[in-house]
This record gives sequence, C-alpha cells and structure tokens, in this order.
Amino acid sequence: MRKLFLVLSIAIAFVVGGCSQHRSEPTVNAAPMDSSPAPQAKQDSLVLVKGGTFKNTKSNYYGQSVSLADFYIGKYEVTQREWAEVMGSNPSAFQGDDLPVEMVTWYEAIEYCNKRSIREGLQPYYNIDKNKMDPNNKSEHDDIKWTVTTNAGANGYRLPTEAEWEYAADGGQLSKSYIYSGSDNADDVAWYWRNAGDEYLKGDWNWPAIQNNRDQTRAVGAKKPNELGLYDMSGNVREWCWDWYEDAENKSGIYRVVRGGGWMGDVVSSETSYRGKFEANGMGPDQGFRVVRGG
Repeated sequence: MRKLFLVLSIAIAFVVGGCSQHRSEPTVNAAPMDSSPAPQAKQDSLVLVKGGTFKNTKSNYYGQSVSLADFYIGKYEVTQREWAEVMGSNPSAFQGDDLPVEMVTWYEAIEYCNKRSIREGLQPYYNIDKNKMDPNNKSEHDDIKWTVTTNAGANGYRLPTEAEWEYAADGGQLSKSYIYSGSDNADDVAWYWRNAGDEYLKGDWNWPAIQNNRDQTRAVGAKKPNELGLYDMSGNVREWCWDWYEDAENKSGIYRVVRGGGWMGDVVSSETSYRGKFEANGMGPDQGFRVVRGG
C-alpha cells in the first residue's frame, strides 16, 4: 500500500504544489502557550524562539497586529532515528538515521507528538478520537478524518501553527528579511530539485531529470542555519503545520498547511512566505515535519 502511495504522492505533490502557488492571506491560529520549560535531556534539540511581532518585511504577517508568545521549536526536522525510537518503525522512502522522516501523514505526525510526549513524561497535547469522523474535514479523499482536539496548556510536543512556523523560519526577532530561511540564496540553506542530487541541475523543472540525477532527502543540518540556528526550514522536506489551509479561524477545510518546500520542489516553494497544502491523509517522499513545545 505504501508503495502505491509513494507513486501516487509524487504526482499528487506537484498537482497540489501547482494549485497552491497562490499566496492567499493566512489566518492566525496561535496555540495556547505552556509555561513549563523543555526537558533538559532534549534541550539541545530545541531552540527557544522569543515571541513578538513579525520583523521579516516579506512575511505574510508583516504589518499585521499578530504577536506570538515564546515557544520552542525543533532545531532540525524530525529524523528517522527519532521517529523509529518513538514509533518502532520507519516508513521513509529514503532510509538513513540522520535523514528526515518522510512518507508520514498529518495524522501520523500528530500521533508521534503524543507518543514522544508520553515517552518523556510530558502531558500529551492532542486528544485523538479515531472512532469519530471530524465534521470539519471537508476533503472527499481523506478516508481517515480522525477528530483531533488540543489540551490547552499541555506541555507536550505538537505541530507548529502556521504563524509559528513562518515566524521561526523568518528568524523571529533576529530576522534579516531573507527570502529563504537564513539567506537570499537558496543554495546556501535549501535542498531542492536543482541541488539535491548528483549534479546541479539547470533549465526548467523536469521530473525525469530529477530521477536520473538521483535527487533525494539529505541529512538534516548540512546547510547553513537561519538567524535562530534552525536548519532546513527551506527545502529538504515539506513540513506539516497544525492549521487548515483554507479556514484556520473557523477550524475547517480540505487541506492542512505544509511549509518550507522539499527536495523535489521548485525553488519558489522554499521561500518562507510560500503557503503549501496537502490533504491530512497524504504522504510523500518529500513530506515530513518538526515539533514545537510551549515556551
């Protein structure tokens, strides 16, 4: 079944990516913040992001009255080693302990957050009801539709809200208004279709050329970090966010937000302002995530 999804998701990823190039105005769904610190044992894998308003002049939120509280975010995308330690398996198309986990749905990312929280003695952030279909999920193709709600104030791991993701990718209060996360030159900070294989590709985006070039995910942290010391927030794998793409304010929609672009995507999807979308039950070899905790 996963092999089938792999083939289908490659095609779907680009159909979806093409449809989502329009930068519609995002709505804010900032999660309630918890005051307990990140566990000391995992402190080095998380970066404290000091809250405030958006400083990046290219941000979708710049100039709006949007202010975020402090939060912790993963320095790296969740790796296959981290996933396997918690979930006991590795679904990734490209295998390697230090490669980002991929081929994971939004639902699986949510489950990982809860299971990792329990493993580390934290209160799970999500309530997951697998027996109740989510009435707010308007997708005709999502056959899972678990009802997922949050525990406000819980200190466990969770997905970033879209606003948190963009704020962190932009460098928070240290932002230098880069186009990509940490640079105006994508090759400094991002793995994308031109540079993620054996040779540097030129010309227009071309899937056969990408395949022949053996493009794939790369070990996390191999490119330069952004202003906050966060890696791969542009490129490598697209990252799940909590929000609905269409209507975060009313908490309903067809797609969940994905951000940051991936190894097979064109460079525009690696811009920090680029809004991507994917159905929650979708998975692909360029689809991963990173975790957040309250500040």
